[in-house]
Amino acid sequence: MRELKNQLYDQVARLGKALASPKRLELIELLCQAEKTVETLAAQADISVKLASAHLKELRLARLVDTRRDGKYVLCRLASRGVADLWVNLRSEAEERLVELQVALASLVSHGDELEGVDRAGILKKAKAGEVLVLDVRPLAEFASSHLPHARSLPVDELKKRLAELPKNVPVVAYCRGPFCLMAKDAVDLLRNKGYRAFHLTDGVAEWRARGLPLVEGDA
Repeated sequence: MRELKNQLYDQVARLGKALASPKRLELIELLCQAEKTVETLAAQADISVKLASAHLKELRLARLVDTRRDGKYVLCRLASRGVADLWVNLRSEAEERLVELQVALASLVSHGDELEGVDRAGILKKAKAGEVLVLDVRPLAEFASSHLPHARSLPVDELKKRLAELPKNVPVVAYCRGPFCLMAKDAVDLLRNKGYRAFHLTDGVAEWRARGLPLVEGDA
């Protein structure tokens, strides 16, 4: 009986072992946005394709990531939405318990404090009514996969040359991939420097879904 119990814990520990890597956690966060090729994941995680492939192999062995072939490309995706929830819950627990992470996040998010305690559903109502502009600054393929209702896609690398498209009389709420993502912070910094009322929503689509809030689902 003890041997059987050990086997049960060993199987659960496979997930822990697969998640015990900062880069594998980052790859999971990237896959929360949309399915991606190994080459895209490597570029976005700032690692080599060889190393990305090795990390993805470990995630596949733990049944956290699936792959499919599309012509000459191999596309990677999360095995289920439960994997995204696992990432959000793990990160949230780390934020709750680790002072070092709290300090690091405080230095990262400079314009999120204004939205602390703001009802997320209220943001959607204001966006629907045109009282606030929700800006998705992720790459277009990620927006196409899923995004917040009433959000507008404007990738951060296009923002500077497309500022004229944004009304200055409406507050802007920018979001990207979640609390660890820098794109929304960069967008808010730029918008504020140009005279816009801009705010940083630290939620990404995975956090939004974990809160039980609606998303617009598409096909990347």
